[in-house]
Amino acid sequence: MDFELNEEQRAFAETAKQFADEQLAPNAARWDEECLFPKSELRQAGELGLMSLYAPEAQGGLELSRLDASIVFERLSEGCTSTTAFMTIHNMVTWMVASFGSELVRQAYCPKLTTGEWLGSYCLTEPNAGSDAASLTTSATKQGGDYFLNGAKAFISGAGETEVLVVMARTGESGPKGISAFVVPADAEGISYGRKEPKLGWNSQPTRAITFDNVRVPAANLLGAEGQGFVLAMKGLDGGRVNIASCSVGTAQHALNQATQYLTERKQFGRTLDQFQALQFKVADMATELVAARQMVRLAAFKLDAGHSDASTYCAMAKRFATDVGFKVCDQVLQLFGGYGYIKEYSIERHFRDVRVHQILEGTNEIMRLIIARRVLSDSRTIE
Repeated sequence: MDFELNEEQRAFAETAKQFADEQLAPNAARWDEECLFPKSELRQAGELGLMSLYAPEAQGGLELSRLDASIVFERLSEGCTSTTAFMTIHNMVTWMVASFGSELVRQAYCPKLTTGEWLGSYCLTEPNAGSDAASLTTSATKQGGDYFLNGAKAFISGAGETEVLVVMARTGESGPKGISAFVVPADAEGISYGRKEPKLGWNSQPTRAITFDNVRVPAANLLGAEGQGFVLAMKGLDGGRVNIASCSVGTAQHALNQATQYLTERKQFGRTLDQFQALQFKVADMATELVAARQMVRLAAFKLDAGHSDASTYCAMAKRFATDVGFKVCDQVLQLFGGYGYIKEYSIERHFRDVRVHQILEGTNEIMRLIIARRVLSDSRTIE
């Protein structure tokens, strides 16, 4: 069992780190403060292939493994958590369109999605269908060669600024088997957007509600077959959970790096803080838990790449553990910085705010526990 990164993985990681250091980190505080969506930088990321990491190569993507993509997202998040998190969402949209779209759809959308010229939003959550995604009520009624979308989505990242929407809507019976997935132009007639939600964190990407009022969608824009939408959504979320867990690890690592530097420079009672054993123990615990989280995320990504029968369980484990550890580390680093950690001159308070939502999105960590528990209770021997 080899835990070392290979030469290609190190190259991708270095490219991501360089982009994070040069394009993301210098602007992250301003984007957060002014709630700016950095479209220009996202398009630059697209030029490097960072907006289509695991989309099929035949459609213009890099077709990296989920493990490779996880390593890239971890490094990018050291520059800006919020912007990287949006990049993970866009990558999921691009992968879904490129993998499950008709030939007509792939030709129309993939060239611009893979390069970041067009940006994508993933539309699953509804005002009354959060954790219970299978209860969504947005409908897609077929009339002739078209579907007509009606309903509303909530908490959609990038909404109002993106060009492409992947929308889950009900085409049949109640429950998961009646849900289908569609790719929809974001400016289609009948689509309207709510206000930009004021948020605790993730301020470099807008979050809005979307309303669909008799929006016409050609039947060719169906992803997969009718009734497969929930299955496709869950496939997307497995990867999404690994992605957001990677963002938590990267952000926490950056916070820890800042803490270690601060402890060696800050003096109290005639000694630098790194000389106090109580603080040494805190650093040791944070570093240990962070390494454990990183390895769990990479194990989940490996299982996903291998098509393991319990990949979803491992993705849930990784998402639960890494996002909890990521927030815990950022919280403790803020404490180590004392009053300085609470002011915006330092990036610690932004890290603290940005990683908090990771415990909620892509399925709350309570839902992750349900997924894990159900699998373990059905046959714990498969979890090893």
